[in-house]
Amino acid sequence: MLAGSGTAGAYQAGVLQALHEAGIKIDLVAGRGAGVIGALFSAMDGGARLWDDNGVWRRPAAGRFYRWRRPLRIAGWAMAGAGAMLALPIALLLVAAAIALAGMLLTFIGLESAGTAANTAYSRWIETLFAPTAVPTYVPRLAVLATLVASVAAAAGVVASTFSNRAKRRTGHGLAGRLIGGPLSATPLLESCCAELWNLIRGAAPLASPPAVELGRRYVELVSENLGQPGFRELLLAVHDMDTRRDLIFALLAQNHRSRFFTRPGGESAARTAEAFDLGGAARDHALDALSAALAIPLATEPHLVTFAPEGPWRGETHRVCDRPGSLARVLEEVAGAGAEQVILVTALAPQGRPHELSAERGDLRGHAGESLAAFETAGVRDALEHWNGRFSGLFVVRPAHNPLGPLDFDGVYDERSDRVHTLAELVDRGYEDAYRQFIEPVVAASGDLLEAVQR
Repeated sequence: MLAGSGTAGAYQAGVLQALHEAGIKIDLVAGRGAGVIGALFSAMDGGARLWDDNGVWRRPAAGRFYRWRRPLRIAGWAMAGAGAMLALPIALLLVAAAIALAGMLLTFIGLESAGTAANTAYSRWIETLFAPTAVPTYVPRLAVLATLVASVAAAAGVVASTFSNRAKRRTGHGLAGRLIGGPLSATPLLESCCAELWNLIRGAAPLASPPAVELGRRYVELVSENLGQPGFRELLLAVHDMDTRRDLIFALLAQNHRSRFFTRPGGESAARTAEAFDLGGAARDHALDALSAALAIPLATEPHLVTFAPEGPWRGETHRVCDRPGSLARVLEEVAGAGAEQVILVTALAPQGRPHELSAERGDLRGHAGESLAAFETAGVRDALEHWNGRFSGLFVVRPAHNPLGPLDFDGVYDERSDRVHTLAELVDRGYEDAYRQFIEPVVAASGDLLEAVQR
């Protein structure tokens, strides 16, 4: 079970690498948030695409995941340029004051000629710059041009948001809402995952990547045809439907588990049909919809729009779907319903804090949002473990003792406690080490020693 948002996917990739090397037999992989990435790749024995040197989480491009949306970036840089242009005359006057002070100090120490020369030269330069045809003319023009660029970028963002949503879902918020909306974009991470999935599916064939629906369909066909073969595993993904306010479960299970999982006795069967979707059946086109929705962090990004089949329970409606950070308990419930008896829960969240572990609040918007998200998820992990403790024959948790990277710190972060910068690639290594230290060595190795002793 892979749970977490954003950078948690890197930690999960390291854990999956360790489990792969140790030969741990996994029947089912489940995920929410960034854990959906690891689940999709692990279900088809493609986890190496996540942890390799040029994998999704180690490549330099990973630092640009969840960037600000392009219209906001352009508008922000343009407004910064306009502000710099308007501040230029003031900066020049401040430099003039500093040179005048330096000339005065040179005069005091007996270098009157050097101070006078410096003041005279800079005064002439200032007179030239502030001539009626120089700075007073060009600064307003450049500032207006930069403001115009910002306005055009903002308008383009509003138009793009309007037309991209109009084809699927009517939007009711105003112009400012369509521009600002979710300020971050999960598109770079989504495109990187889709490209690697296609590389796994096509193999050595030089084929162009198909549309998202076709790619998802081919993925489902490949996994479903090879279930039971070495490296191929059952799959369970969890997202949240904002319109119906219920969790949606997309699952690809073996034939002997499907009927029990997708149906409920009595009056619950109708509700089950509305929230549990069989990727091996009518919902086979929604595999990448589940990935896109899982990467949509509430408030930080726009929700993903999913159009359901007309013959399904939602009659062709288009719903807004995203991740729900507190859905871990629900996913554990679904995992139990799928027949799991032993669960390895992987989370990149450190345990809850203790006295004398306070740290300074993050000042940047991305870090502040990541702190809030991590705090909510940590409480959710605690509640889920408290509720499900003892309900499985084995519930093993792999998590770091300390993880300074927030869910949105893809380009690394400086950690005050260790007085150094922690990177995303290092988080992959941390997951690898923790898997060996917390599960493989104390559980798997100990079980092997016990079995050997019993056989003797």
